[in-house]
Amino acid sequence: MSEIPKKWYVIRAVGGKEKKAKEYIEHEIKNLGLGDYVSQVLIPTEKVYQLRNGKRISTERIFYPGYILIEAALTGEIQHIIRNLPHVSGFLTEGKDKEPVPLRESEVNRILGKVDDLMDMEEESITPFVVGEAVKVTDGPFSGFDGTIEEISEDKKKLKVMVKIFGRKTLLELNFVQVVKE
Repeated sequence: MSEIPKKWYVIRAVGGKEKKAKEYIEHEIKNLGLGDYVSQVLIPTEKVYQLRNGKRISTERIFYPGYILIEAALTGEIQHIIRNLPHVSGFLTEGKDKEPVPLRESEVNRILGKVDDLMDMEEESITPFVVGEAVKVTDGPFSGFDGTIEEISEDKKKLKVMVKIFGRKTLLELNFVQVVKE
């Protein structure tokens, strides 16, 4: 049996319910045995690092809120089945005919390439610091203080910074994300 030619399409989903809509789509495809017609359902995401209670937490953020990508051959009832699932508003269409418009190859490569690049780039986004460099504390009880880096612990992602508090020099241990370069 030859491979069925598939194209990438964009599905509109209810904002904030993209993951649930993806689950419904995948579940329906599996139940109806449509795996030959739908090969991938994808929500493009990126990792975002935030500071909460002085700790660095990574969360996933959706690139295109309200949209899901699907690689499929929209033949027969497949389009109708997907449109009528919970949290799915329909396909991205153009013009009056309301037929789903496939993405161009260049658009797909750009979107998928961006997702792959972000997967590869785990924690390389952290700015390397140099001993003796002037920094400003941006988080914690010493926020707003200026200081100089005395020691760097790459493996723990921590710095020892010398700041002047009440006229006396004090050594603080801070996370990389708690300071910015001056």
